[in-house]
Amino acid sequence: MTTDASTQLDTIFTALADPTRRAILAMLLEDDMAVTDVAEPFPASLASISKHLGVLANAGLISQEKRGRVKWCKLEPDAMRDASVWMQAFGQFEPVNLDAFERFLESELDTNA
Repeated sequence: MTTDASTQLDTIFTALADPTRRAILAMLLEDDMAVTDVAEPFPASLASISKHLGVLANAGLISQEKRGRVKWCKLEPDAMRDASVWMQAFGQFEPVNLDAFERFLESELDTNA
């Protein structure tokens, strides 16, 4: 594995390590959302949620787009492909099943709510 690929995997796994970021990903599985709508269910400040969104965007897990005055967030599920391939190399993991991943994220959201 190249250093660049290893660094990208580190970035993805670091982004996924935080329960708030996993909850955000679960929300974005449903549909694109405005940043303010993403922040609404969390007790954290908008600035804090924006930092979480920045980490997710830096990892390539989400994209952000400005539409008028509103910044929208969109899930980029293909970004997890490299992490899935890496885990499969250990022979213990199946390819990322997005339906199963959605259920996992929803259970995380329920647990942390």
